[in-house]
Amino acid sequence: MAFSSLNFFRALLLLFLATSAFSTRPYKEGLTPHFYDYACPQALPAVQRIVEAAVQQERRMGASLLRLHFHDCFVNGCDASILLDPSPTIDSEKLAFPNNNSARGFEVIDQIKAEVDKACGYSLVSCADILAIAARDSVVALGGPSWEVQLGRRDSTRASRTTANTDIPAPNMDLPSLISTFQKQGLDTRDLVALSGAHTIGFAQCRVFRNRTYNDANIAAEFAGSLRSLCPRTGEDSNLAGLDPSPAQFDALYFHNLLAQKGLLHSDQALYSGGSTDELVKTYSDDAEAFWDDFAKSMIKMGNIKPLIGNQGQIRLNCRKVN
Repeated sequence: MAFSSLNFFRALLLLFLATSAFSTRPYKEGLTPHFYDYACPQALPAVQRIVEAAVQQERRMGASLLRLHFHDCFVNGCDASILLDPSPTIDSEKLAFPNNNSARGFEVIDQIKAEVDKACGYSLVSCADILAIAARDSVVALGGPSWEVQLGRRDSTRASRTTANTDIPAPNMDLPSLISTFQKQGLDTRDLVALSGAHTIGFAQCRVFRNRTYNDANIAAEFAGSLRSLCPRTGEDSNLAGLDPSPAQFDALYFHNLLAQKGLLHSDQALYSGGSTDELVKTYSDDAEAFWDDFAKSMIKMGNIKPLIGNQGQIRLNCRKVN
């Protein structure tokens, strides 16, 4: 009996060590697409269900969810800081110029978080990972490419409106400024052009393309005229225009538009204005598959910007506030 009990406890010890080694492996190795495979295989399908329902209800939501992940990663890394509401200790990025009265989809993220926590039985999946998965699922829901999302991020306990104002690419940037802004995040020129292709979906407000419409020289006259009809010189700041002719379909028409001097934003047309990115714009315009492949690679690369892992940060119970 003593021998059997000893063997039993030895077996338990070996099982504990094996389980501990496996559960901590993602933290040691960094992000992995398999982070939740054993702890909660229901997590990713739960995200997908909510995203697909949200996009079906409002096609524009796909672009909004993708944009949340982008704006999150460019501010101190992909840590869900963009989701934090203002508080006495949080200088919310929601109030930064690129996000204020512009960033949207927060209610969908809340819904995803509740559904995933319910599926997993507890708060296992970080809000930062939810943003990354929702971005991928949004692109797929709008007919675009898929990719393996790297997972294992944790959530920040702080936000920075100041950094959001300085580090998120602005719609009035020229090419050197765009290249510099992306290089600051460890992203190269190919990443810049590929990720800018996210503007093949979604809309922009009059206030961010007004100056281009009335003052830029490298804009097709007919296109400028059509924009002026919905974006007067003053007022109507929130009127929307599609970022390309098919704003609810992930395709390559964004790059076709640039060749015709029909980029909606100054920063869009900057990619095709006689600079170093012209050839890549032509490539993506001619070869949508090349664009899709590079976009997927660049999304993975962007998702790896300074993630919090291991014991860093926390797993928020509510994506809008620190635990």
